[in-house]
Amino acid sequence: MSFHQFFRILWARRALILLTTVAALIAALLVIRIVPQRYDATSRVMLDLVKPDPVSGEGISAAFARAYTKTQSELIRDYRVAGRVVDQLGWTRSPLYVAAYRARDPDDKRDLRRWLAQLVIDRTKVGLIDSSNILEITTSSTTPESARVIADALRQAYIDQTLSFKRDDAAQAAGWFEQQAQQLRTRLSEAEAKKSAFERANGVLLEGDTTDSEEARLKVLASTSAVPAPSVAAPAVAAASPMAGQLAQIDAQIAVAARTLGPNNPTLIALQQQRGAIAQAAGREAAATRAAARGGAVASGPSLDSLYRQQQQKVLAQRGKVAEARQLATDVVLLRDQYAKTAARAADLQRQAASTDTGLTVLGSAVAPSNPAFPNKRLIILGALALGLGLGMVVSVFMELLRRRVRGADDLRLAGVPVLGALSPLPAPAQTGLDRLTTTLGLPRLGHSPA
Repeated sequence: MSFHQFFRILWARRALILLTTVAALIAALLVIRIVPQRYDATSRVMLDLVKPDPVSGEGISAAFARAYTKTQSELIRDYRVAGRVVDQLGWTRSPLYVAAYRARDPDDKRDLRRWLAQLVIDRTKVGLIDSSNILEITTSSTTPESARVIADALRQAYIDQTLSFKRDDAAQAAGWFEQQAQQLRTRLSEAEAKKSAFERANGVLLEGDTTDSEEARLKVLASTSAVPAPSVAAPAVAAASPMAGQLAQIDAQIAVAARTLGPNNPTLIALQQQRGAIAQAAGREAAATRAAARGGAVASGPSLDSLYRQQQQKVLAQRGKVAEARQLATDVVLLRDQYAKTAARAADLQRQAASTDTGLTVLGSAVAPSNPAFPNKRLIILGALALGLGLGMVVSVFMELLRRRVRGADDLRLAGVPVLGALSPLPAPAQTGLDRLTTTLGLPRLGHSPA
């Protein structure tokens, strides 16, 4: 079918096309008149994906950002958030909504709050603005003001629910860490008591939780035994004394331990007690040396080599006990470290549970729309005109195919009928003034007989 044939069909059935177009336009006007108007209000909130948490210092990775934004979009349309909106707006006490709820489908078994929350969910759309971290919350209602109120209430309910989730999770985790810290503290106290009891029962004293005092004394003797013995009258006798060297070593250990341990720590107390005992022994030794020097006699007593051998035998004899004491000390160190980390984590979670930061930034308030989003009058009218024209054209072609008519030589060629000739209409003869007058008066023209 050529364009000329198609155009002749449409022109021949122009009345039908005009009728369908007018009918579609009337239907569109009725829809605009009958269908209730719907207004859309939009509120926005920015997700602080880049800024770390002010308490924990943790941030959201780029790989998790897409899943996070999708989760937030679904959370806004969740029953918990929509239920907060229903409570905030007081819809459960509205006679209008209560009457609509009573007129619902009898098969609907939902309660009033959930039924109203579903209305909010059905009228809500959430989307992330392209190339940004801004969530756009769009709600619909029958009036501009109610749409604005619902949009702001929904955003505030989402912020409140996000803060509630964050606080509840942090509080729950903090409670668990506090429980673990209490258990570790009990185990640490038991381990320290067990270590102290073992040291008292076996005469083993570890310095700094790992060094045996007898081994430390052996090292001092080993370092001084190689030095030639000074004369009695020399003033360096006290300095070369093993007790003096051991006293200087334990003073250094006490200074280091005081910076890391508390004043009531069992290890620090043991070091101080050991220091007092060594100081007394060193005092007695210095007094004896001075007394011998005043009497002019040479101090008698065991040599450094004999003292070194005696100390060596003592260290070898209690090596097994020292190893066991070191194992107990290692358990204490591990439990002390675990307790410190667990208590610190519990404190961090407690601060998170008391924090008011939600990681969300409110961007203005929703504005009442001036024009309805539905029905779109211009779009409906244009669509009705297009639908009416299209329907009229389709019906015209369909009717032509059912009852074909010859409207031109092209129609005969299409049917396979040979065309012998075609007559074109002759132009009407020009009328003179007399002919127009006789035509007006209803008289026969000259040269023509009346029919």
